[in-house]
Amino acid sequence: MKKNEDIRSLLEPSTTGLVLVDFQPQMMFAAQSMAGQQLISNAVGLARGAKVFGVPTILTTVAMESFSGPTLQQLRAVLPEHTPLDRTTMNFWEDGAVRKAIEATGRKKWLLAGLWTSACINFPTVQMLEQGYEIYVVVDACGDTSTAAHELSVQRMIQAGAVPVTWIQTVLELQRDWARQGTYEAVMSLMMDHGGAYGAGIQYARKVLGDHANEGRR
Repeated sequence: MKKNEDIRSLLEPSTTGLVLVDFQPQMMFAAQSMAGQQLISNAVGLARGAKVFGVPTILTTVAMESFSGPTLQQLRAVLPEHTPLDRTTMNFWEDGAVRKAIEATGRKKWLLAGLWTSACINFPTVQMLEQGYEIYVVVDACGDTSTAAHELSVQRMIQAGAVPVTWIQTVLELQRDWARQGTYEAVMSLMMDHGGAYGAGIQYARKVLGDHANEGRR
Protein backbone atom coordinates (compact mmCIF):
# COMPACT_ATOMS: atom_id res chain seq x y z
CA MET A 1 0.00 0.00 0.00
CA LYS A 2 1.34 3.42 -0.96
CA LYS A 3 2.11 5.68 1.97
CA ASN A 4 -0.05 8.80 2.25
CA GLU A 5 2.55 11.55 1.93
CA ASP A 6 0.22 14.02 3.68
CA ILE A 7 0.37 12.04 6.94
CA ARG A 8 3.34 12.84 9.14
CA SER A 9 5.02 10.25 11.30
CA LEU A 10 4.71 10.29 15.08
CA LEU A 11 7.11 12.33 17.17
CA GLU A 12 10.30 10.44 18.03
CA PRO A 13 13.06 11.56 20.42
CA SER A 14 15.68 10.83 17.74
CA THR A 15 14.14 13.07 15.08
CA THR A 16 12.54 15.93 17.01
CA GLY A 17 13.83 19.27 18.30
CA LEU A 18 12.30 21.98 20.50
CA VAL A 19 12.55 25.76 20.44
CA LEU A 20 11.36 27.60 23.55
CA VAL A 21 10.78 31.18 22.50
CA ASP A 22 10.97 34.29 24.66
CA PHE A 23 9.65 33.10 28.01
CA GLN A 24 10.62 36.44 29.56
CA PRO A 25 8.93 38.72 32.11
CA GLN A 26 8.04 41.55 29.74
CA MET A 27 6.47 39.11 27.28
CA MET A 28 4.55 37.38 30.08
CA PHE A 29 3.08 40.65 31.36
CA ALA A 30 0.94 41.05 28.23
CA ALA A 31 0.07 37.37 27.73
CA GLN A 32 -3.65 37.24 28.48
CA SER A 33 -4.80 34.20 26.49
CA MET A 34 -4.19 31.84 29.42
CA ALA A 35 -3.64 32.20 33.15
CA GLY A 36 0.03 33.01 33.64
CA GLN A 37 0.75 30.29 36.18
CA GLN A 38 -0.81 27.63 33.95
CA LEU A 39 1.19 28.82 30.96
CA ILE A 40 4.44 28.67 32.92
CA SER A 41 3.59 25.22 34.29
CA ASN A 42 2.85 23.93 30.79
CA ALA A 43 6.11 25.33 29.44
CA VAL A 44 8.10 23.80 32.28
CA GLY A 45 6.37 20.45 31.77
CA LEU A 46 7.27 20.56 28.08
CA ALA A 47 10.88 21.49 28.81
CA ARG A 48 11.22 18.72 31.37
CA GLY A 49 9.68 16.25 28.93
CA ALA A 50 12.13 17.20 26.21
CA LYS A 51 14.99 16.77 28.66
CA VAL A 52 13.77 13.31 29.74
CA PHE A 53 13.88 12.12 26.13
CA GLY A 54 17.08 13.89 25.13
CA VAL A 55 15.30 16.13 22.61
CA PRO A 56 17.65 18.98 21.58
CA THR A 57 16.27 22.21 23.02
CA ILE A 58 17.07 25.73 21.90
CA LEU A 59 16.22 28.58 24.24
CA THR A 60 15.76 32.04 22.77
CA THR A 61 15.20 35.55 24.10
CA VAL A 62 14.48 38.89 22.47
CA ALA A 63 16.00 42.17 23.62
CA MET A 64 16.94 40.58 26.92
CA GLU A 65 19.07 43.45 28.23
CA SER A 66 17.10 46.40 26.88
CA PHE A 67 13.44 45.42 27.22
CA SER A 68 12.24 41.88 27.94
CA GLY A 69 14.43 40.66 30.77
CA PRO A 70 15.95 37.20 31.35
CA THR A 71 14.36 33.82 30.76
CA LEU A 72 11.87 32.97 33.51
CA GLN A 73 13.62 31.33 36.45
CA GLN A 74 11.28 28.31 36.33
CA LEU A 75 12.67 27.40 32.90
CA ARG A 76 16.24 28.30 33.82
CA ALA A 77 15.99 25.81 36.67
CA VAL A 78 15.09 23.05 34.20
CA LEU A 79 17.71 24.06 31.63
CA PRO A 80 20.61 25.52 33.65
CA GLU A 81 23.15 24.40 31.04
CA HIS A 82 21.42 26.34 28.24
CA THR A 83 22.53 29.84 27.29
CA PRO A 84 19.62 31.65 25.64
CA LEU A 85 20.25 32.94 22.14
CA ASP A 86 19.30 36.61 22.27
CA ARG A 87 18.18 38.45 19.17
CA THR A 88 16.58 41.66 17.90
CA THR A 89 14.17 40.21 15.34
CA MET A 90 10.70 38.99 16.31
CA ASN A 91 11.20 36.08 13.94
CA PHE A 92 13.89 33.74 15.27
CA TRP A 93 14.26 32.11 11.84
CA GLU A 94 15.67 35.43 10.61
CA ASP A 95 18.33 35.39 13.32
CA GLY A 96 21.59 33.83 12.12
CA ALA A 97 22.62 32.28 15.44
CA VAL A 98 19.26 30.61 16.09
CA ARG A 99 18.97 29.38 12.54
CA LYS A 100 22.49 27.95 12.69
CA ALA A 101 21.70 26.15 15.96
CA ILE A 102 18.60 24.57 14.41
CA GLU A 103 20.39 23.54 11.24
CA ALA A 104 23.31 22.08 13.22
CA THR A 105 21.03 19.40 14.70
CA GLY A 106 20.16 18.06 11.28
CA ARG A 107 16.57 17.58 12.44
CA LYS A 108 13.55 18.51 10.32
CA LYS A 109 10.77 18.01 12.89
CA TRP A 110 10.43 20.88 15.37
CA LEU A 111 8.24 21.68 18.34
CA LEU A 112 7.71 25.40 18.93
CA ALA A 113 6.39 27.03 22.09
CA GLY A 114 6.61 30.53 23.46
CA LEU A 115 5.48 34.14 23.51
CA TRP A 116 3.75 35.56 21.60
CA THR A 117 1.83 33.18 19.34
CA SER A 118 0.96 35.84 16.77
CA ALA A 119 4.51 36.97 16.10
CA CYS A 120 7.42 35.08 17.61
CA ILE A 121 5.80 31.69 16.95
CA ASN A 122 3.75 32.50 13.86
CA PHE A 123 6.45 34.12 11.75
CA PRO A 124 9.13 31.40 12.05
CA THR A 125 6.50 28.68 11.66
CA VAL A 126 5.45 29.97 8.25
CA GLN A 127 9.03 30.37 7.04
CA MET A 128 10.26 27.03 8.38
CA LEU A 129 7.33 25.29 6.70
CA GLU A 130 8.35 26.97 3.47
CA GLN A 131 11.85 25.54 3.96
CA GLY A 132 10.52 21.99 4.28
CA TYR A 133 10.51 21.61 8.08
CA GLU A 134 7.72 19.85 9.96
CA ILE A 135 6.39 22.22 12.62
CA TYR A 136 4.39 21.22 15.68
CA VAL A 137 3.04 24.15 17.66
CA VAL A 138 2.55 23.32 21.33
CA VAL A 139 -0.54 25.49 21.64
CA ASP A 140 -0.99 25.28 25.41
CA ALA A 141 2.60 26.37 25.94
CA CYS A 142 2.10 29.51 23.85
CA GLY A 143 0.49 32.76 24.90
CA ASP A 144 -0.64 36.02 23.33
CA THR A 145 -2.14 39.40 24.17
CA SER A 146 -5.69 38.03 23.90
CA THR A 147 -7.54 34.77 23.36
CA ALA A 148 -8.52 35.92 19.86
CA ALA A 149 -4.93 36.77 18.95
CA HIS A 150 -3.76 33.35 20.10
CA GLU A 151 -6.55 31.35 18.46
CA LEU A 152 -6.40 33.16 15.13
CA SER A 153 -2.64 32.74 15.02
CA VAL A 154 -2.99 29.01 15.63
CA GLN A 155 -5.54 28.82 12.81
CA ARG A 156 -3.19 30.62 10.45
CA MET A 157 -0.35 28.23 11.25
CA ILE A 158 -2.61 25.20 10.75
CA GLN A 159 -3.66 26.58 7.38
CA ALA A 160 0.03 26.95 6.49
CA GLY A 161 0.66 23.29 7.39
CA ALA A 162 1.66 23.28 11.06
CA VAL A 163 0.38 20.61 13.44
CA PRO A 164 -1.22 21.74 16.74
CA VAL A 165 -0.35 19.67 19.81
CA THR A 166 -0.48 20.04 23.59
CA TRP A 167 2.45 19.54 25.93
CA ILE A 168 1.01 16.41 27.55
CA GLN A 169 0.21 14.92 24.15
CA THR A 170 3.80 15.62 23.12
CA VAL A 171 5.33 13.87 26.12
CA LEU A 172 2.98 10.89 25.81
CA GLU A 173 3.77 10.59 22.11
CA LEU A 174 7.48 10.50 22.88
CA GLN A 175 6.91 7.83 25.54
CA ARG A 176 4.14 5.81 23.82
CA ASP A 177 4.96 2.50 25.49
CA TRP A 178 4.83 2.26 29.30
CA ALA A 179 7.23 -0.66 29.04
CA ARG A 180 9.96 1.86 28.21
CA GLN A 181 11.26 1.83 31.76
CA GLY A 182 14.20 4.14 31.05
CA THR A 183 11.88 7.16 30.90
CA TYR A 184 8.81 5.86 32.75
CA GLU A 185 9.52 7.22 36.24
CA ALA A 186 10.66 10.60 34.95
CA VAL A 187 7.47 10.97 32.91
CA MET A 188 5.32 9.99 35.89
CA SER A 189 7.14 12.53 38.05
CA LEU A 190 6.69 15.44 35.67
CA MET A 191 3.02 14.57 35.13
CA MET A 192 2.42 14.59 38.87
CA ASP A 193 4.08 18.01 39.06
CA HIS A 194 2.52 19.63 35.97
CA GLY A 195 -0.21 17.35 34.63
CA GLY A 196 -3.14 18.76 36.58
CA ALA A 197 -5.97 16.26 37.05
CA TYR A 198 -4.01 13.61 35.17
CA GLY A 199 -1.13 14.02 37.61
CA ALA A 200 -3.54 13.85 40.56
CA GLY A 201 -4.86 10.58 39.16
CA ILE A 202 -1.34 9.16 39.02
CA GLN A 203 -0.76 10.12 42.64
CA TYR A 204 -4.02 8.43 43.64
CA ALA A 205 -3.20 5.27 41.72
CA ARG A 206 0.25 5.06 43.26
CA LYS A 207 -0.92 5.60 46.80
CA VAL A 208 -4.31 3.91 47.06
CA LEU A 209 -4.15 1.25 44.38
CA GLY A 210 -0.50 0.64 45.10
CA ASP A 211 -1.22 0.04 48.79
CA HIS A 212 -4.06 -2.34 47.95
CA ALA A 213 -1.83 -4.23 45.54
CA ASN A 214 0.82 -4.58 48.23
CA GLU A 215 -1.79 -5.85 50.71
CA GLY A 216 -2.84 -8.50 48.24
CA ARG A 217 0.71 -9.81 48.08
CA ARG A 218 1.03 -10.21 51.88
